[in-house]
Amino acid sequence: MLVPLATGTHVTLLGKLPSPQLIVSAMKKVKPSLVICVPLVLEKIYRKMIVPMISSPTVRWVLAVPMLDKAIYARIRSKLVEAFGGSFEEVIIGGAPLNPEVEDFLLRIKFPFTVGYGMTECGPLISYVPWRRFEPRSSGRVLRGLMTAKIIAEDGSEQGEICVKGVNVMKGYYKNPEATEAVLDSDGWLHTGDMGTLGKPDNRTIFIRGRYKTMILSSNGQNIYPEEIEAKLNNMPYVAESLVIERNGHLVALVYPDTETAEANGVSAEALQQTMEKNRQDLNKLVAPYERVESIELVGEEFAKTPKKSIKRFLYH
Repeated sequence: MLVPLATGTHVTLLGKLPSPQLIVSAMKKVKPSLVICVPLVLEKIYRKMIVPMISSPTVRWVLAVPMLDKAIYARIRSKLVEAFGGSFEEVIIGGAPLNPEVEDFLLRIKFPFTVGYGMTECGPLISYVPWRRFEPRSSGRVLRGLMTAKIIAEDGSEQGEICVKGVNVMKGYYKNPEATEAVLDSDGWLHTGDMGTLGKPDNRTIFIRGRYKTMILSSNGQNIYPEEIEAKLNNMPYVAESLVIERNGHLVALVYPDTETAEANGVSAEALQQTMEKNRQDLNKLVAPYERVESIELVGEEFAKTPKKSIKRFLYH
C-alpha cells in the first residue's frame, strides 16, 4: 500500500465483495495499469463469464478444430482483457492457490497474469516474476538479492517445508518470543508452513503443494494435500466451493453448492444430491487411491474466510 502511494500511483480500492459484475463495472471506469487480486476474483469471472461461453455445443465443436480454436481463444482473451479495463500490464494473483483448471485456461488464451507468493512476515513479498516469464504451477521466483530459499524435508526428498532468509524477513512477532521461536530458527531461517519444491537449476522458482498444517497423513503414510482435491472438485457441476476434511480415517468433502445456477437450471434438491454423488465418483477417478473421497456433504452457507478469502479451515474440523 505504501510503495504505490510513495511513487505517486493512484490506488483504487473496491468497497464491496468482488463480484464479476462489480469488477467489470469498476474496471471500465478506472482502467488500471496494474491489477492485484486474490484467485477468487479470476475464478468467479471464469465460472460466470467464460465457462458458459465455451460450454455450448457449437463453441466446443469449433475449439476442436485446429486454427479455428485460436481465433476463439483470441476473442475470449480480448473480452477478458476488456473486462479488466484494457489498459493493464498484468494481473498479479496471490494470497491463495489458483485453481489449476483456471490457470491452464488463462495460459491457453495467453492472458497476461502471474502468480506471486508472500507473507506479512516477509515485508510482504517472497517470490514474483513478470507474466511473460511465468512458469505454470509456480508462484514466481525468489527475489534476487533480497532472499534465499531452501526446502527442509524429513525424508530427504525434494519436497518439504519452504524456508526463506533475507533482509525483508521480520525480526519477530511483537512481544511474543514463543511465537517468534516457533517460526524463526537460530540461523535466521523463517519456516513458512508451506510445503513445496524449488525449481532447478538455481533453486529460485517456488512450487507450492499446500499448507503443512492442512496436510492430512493417510493410514498408509501418504501425504494428502486437501487443496489439490478441492481444486478438482470446485470445477464440477454446481460446486461453488468445497473443503476436504478427515473424519474417522476417511476423507469427507463439505460442499457449498452453486444454488443460483442450480435454481436457474431448474435442478431440484434431490437432483442436486444425485449430481454431487456423480461428482464424487468422477472426482475419485482423478485422484490417487489414498485421496478418494468417501462422501460429499452439502452446507447451507459459504465457508467463513480470512481477508485474503482463504477458508478458515480450523472452524470445520
